[in-house]
Amino acid sequence: MKKIIIYSKIPCPYCVSAKKFFSERKIPFEEIDLTGKYDELSKLVERTNHRTVPQIFIGETFIGGFDDLIKLNEKGALEPLLK
Repeated sequence: MKKIIIYSKIPCPYCVSAKKFFSERKIPFEEIDLTGKYDELSKLVERTNHRTVPQIFIGETFIGGFDDLIKLNEKGALEPLLK
């Protein structure tokens, strides 16, 4: 299974939902909390061109945020990305 990284901040209900999504399915992930880390967040925004969190990566692939995660799952496209 590919490594999953969730970039998050506090407070962020979508970050909580993304972590809950993976936890309920017993899919391991790494969380990187960017709360108060403005330089790191700026670098991430440059990399992904997205300003909101969570920002979710599966392997080297940026899939977007929580809504994007749910859409991928509903289309059946998440499972192949994980392998």
